[in-house]
Amino acid sequence: MTSEYRPLLPQADSELPTAQMVAPGCSAVALCVVTNFKILRRQFGLERWQSCMNALVDHLRDVVVPTSIVQIAPDCVELAVNSESVEILRERLESVGPTWVVHLPDSNLAASLNLVSAAAVATDDGDPLALVEQAESALADACRGGGTVVVSVKPDSQAFEEISLLRDLPVAVAQEEFFVLYQPKIHVRERRVSSAEALIRWLHPKHGLIMPDSFIGLADESGDILEIALWTLRRVIADQQILAAQDHPLRIFINISGRLLTDNGFIEAACELVRESGAQIGFEITETSVIHDPDQAIANLERCAAIGITLAIDDYGSGLSSLSYLKRLPASELKIDKQFVTQLTSSHRDPLIVRSTIDLAHALDMEVTAEGVETPAALALLTVMGCEMVQGYLISAPLRLEALTAYLEDYRFETLQADMAPTIIRPASFWKSA
Repeated sequence: MTSEYRPLLPQADSELPTAQMVAPGCSAVALCVVTNFKILRRQFGLERWQSCMNALVDHLRDVVVPTSIVQIAPDCVELAVNSESVEILRERLESVGPTWVVHLPDSNLAASLNLVSAAAVATDDGDPLALVEQAESALADACRGGGTVVVSVKPDSQAFEEISLLRDLPVAVAQEEFFVLYQPKIHVRERRVSSAEALIRWLHPKHGLIMPDSFIGLADESGDILEIALWTLRRVIADQQILAAQDHPLRIFINISGRLLTDNGFIEAACELVRESGAQIGFEITETSVIHDPDQAIANLERCAAIGITLAIDDYGSGLSSLSYLKRLPASELKIDKQFVTQLTSSHRDPLIVRSTIDLAHALDMEVTAEGVETPAALALLTVMGCEMVQGYLISAPLRLEALTAYLEDYRFETLQADMAPTIIRPASFWKSA
């Protein structure tokens, strides 16, 4: 059995201790935190406070009987336990009590520690890191509600899958496990395919096809998003040059994570790739991506726009839209989120929202793209409203580069126009003046 103290900086009030010990072979991980830590530390000082924690460690060793015990923060102790069951571990932790009094050595003082405990117990063999993460989650619940929280962890839970993907992300780029699909966008008035959006996919050797919703967020948090974004940009530049050589000089848009907008290293590398290649590239960003550091993000976006990268505001309306950011972004295109487009001909409110958004974008000198166009009626109504570009499964599903080339060779706007008779109650004059 091991015991040690790892000195850490005091944590912010809004943060919880982060478990650090991954102990293979242990069936449970428990955390015990002192919730009145800051008050007691001020009252008794650092040296006496550490005496309190040493006494708590000894007490937990006697009551919970861990295989190892570590003080991972000034206010938190982590235990690796071989517990027979969830019930047994819960009883042991609850026996420690919500309040524990320790008499300080060489003084007549006593400290009353308010304790909250949590644990995660494996129901089968599994990843010890998943135990740690579930214990942290249980601790958050315990701190909100008080008392002791003990949870069971199944090896097929989502936590195990996310851990597996996180470990595989760093090698996915090197192993060429990603690939790109392209979804064309049509400029309605010009009756042509004007651009395309690049959509990344992950063909995992074990899990098969993984959609971006399942790994982009993880890559954002882990920092792997930088390499993924640069790989995507290089792939798209190469494909865009192939299309241009075949007399299809489409501008291709790439979705850029908000985390990268303030990364000067990424911006410099991306701008250099675009400058050297001369490729027609666009970046799609969300409004909320600039919220954390708007001045730096907008400054970097202006650098991109200055070298010819077209900027589009993606998923407009899906979050908390802010006009203060919208008017500052150097964007030339605004994309209406598909949630407003898919019910355009069946909802009373969505058409008004779409129409007002189109007017707003035009007032800011931006063209408008409607995402999620799936019916001829929606296409007809958007055309009447003055929407310049449309994208969706009515136009085309996302395509491999070879299929996109074939699509561009065979494309005829008339095939879409034939069935564009609007099936709506109000006349076109209403939407022009709405």
